[in-house]
Amino acid sequence: MKVKNMAAGALLLLSAGMYSCKNESQFSVSGTIKNPGKLKGIYLIEADSSGLKVVDSTSLGENGKFEFKHVALYPNLFKLKVGSTGPQGGEMQGENLYDFIAKNGDDIEFTTDNNDPKHDYTIKGSDDSDKIKEFNRISNTYGDKNAKLFAEYQEKAHGERNDSLLKIYMPVFLKNVNDGAQAVLKFVNDNKKSLAGFYAATTLDPTKYEAQLIQFADDIRGDFKDNPTVQKFIAQMDKIKPISIGHKAPEFTVTGIDGKPIKLTDYKGKYVMIDFWASWCQPCRMENPNVVKQYNAFKGKGFNILGISLDKGKPEWQKAIDDDKLTWAHGSDLNGFEGPTEALYHIEAIPSNFIIDPQGNIVAKNITGADLEAFLNKTFK
Repeated sequence: MKVKNMAAGALLLLSAGMYSCKNESQFSVSGTIKNPGKLKGIYLIEADSSGLKVVDSTSLGENGKFEFKHVALYPNLFKLKVGSTGPQGGEMQGENLYDFIAKNGDDIEFTTDNNDPKHDYTIKGSDDSDKIKEFNRISNTYGDKNAKLFAEYQEKAHGERNDSLLKIYMPVFLKNVNDGAQAVLKFVNDNKKSLAGFYAATTLDPTKYEAQLIQFADDIRGDFKDNPTVQKFIAQMDKIKPISIGHKAPEFTVTGIDGKPIKLTDYKGKYVMIDFWASWCQPCRMENPNVVKQYNAFKGKGFNILGISLDKGKPEWQKAIDDDKLTWAHGSDLNGFEGPTEALYHIEAIPSNFIIDPQGNIVAKNITGADLEAFLNKTFK
C-alpha cells in the first residue's frame, strides 16, 4: 500500500511537471479584443536601439481572438498595435497601442475592449508589464492635462497666437510638464531593476535631466547586459559625462569672425557662457533677445559670452549677428555639427550652452529664458 501511494505521488508530480513546462525558446501572447468592430489586424512591435519595428502580424479571429509566438533575444519592450486593416494592408487607421515587456518562456494573456475610450487593458504572465501600465498612467495623466489646457487656449485664442493668454497658460503648462517629469523621475528611481524604469527614463528631456540620466546609467550599469538598447543608452551617458556639470570644460581654439583665433583659455578666471547657435536655427534666434537682455544686465558684473556658430557660410552668420545685435565675441568652425568644437562638446541639437566658472568648471548647461536669468541673478547677487 505504501509503495502504491509513493508511485501515485510520483506520477502526480510528473504529470504536474508536464503540464507546467514552458517553451523557454520563445514567448507567446494570446488575447481577445472585445467588440473589435471594423478592426481586423493586430501587429506585434518590438523596440530596439534604432526605434520600433513590426516583427509579426496576424488577423483577428472569431470574437477578436489572436495569438503570437515570438523569440525574444533578451527581455524587451513590445507593443501590440490594433488597426482597421488586415495584416497585409497599408496604413492603419484608428489604431491603438498597448505596451508590455516579454522574455522567452512567458505565456502572456491580453484582453482589451475596443469600446473603452481609455483603451485600458489587462495583461497576465509578464513580470514587468504592470509597471509599464503604471508608467503609462503617469504619462497619460499629465499628457491629458496639457492637452486639455491647450484646447482651452486654442478655443479662447480662436486658433491665433495670443500673447496675453500665453502669459496665463504658459506657466501652468510648464508647471504640468515639470510635475510630470518629477513623477517620472520618482517612478524611474523606484524601478531601477525593471525595464519599465529604463523605458520611463528614456522619455525624460535629456538636456534638462542630463545629471539624473547619467546617475541612472551608473546605477544600472551591471543590469540588462544583453539588451543593446540599454547598453547604447549607458554608452551615450558615458560619452557626455565628461562635459556634464561639475567637470572641467574641454579646451579648444576656434576661428573668430574676424579671422583671429579665440581660445577658451582667453576666459580663464572669468565666467563665460559658450553659446552654440546658428543663423538658420529658429529656436536660437527666438532665444537671442533674452540672451542679449541678460548679457547687457550682467556683463558689468563679470558675465561673458562666446558664441559658436554652426553656420557653414560667413555672410549669413555675420548678418544674423548684426540683425540680433549680438555684441559679444563670435567664432565658428564653419562646418555645422561636424566641426571639431561641436564634436568636442558633443553638440547634437541647438541652441545649446555651457556656463563655465572662473576655475574652468561647467556649472550650468542648456539654460534659457527665465532659467538663465535666475541662474545669473543667483551667481552675481
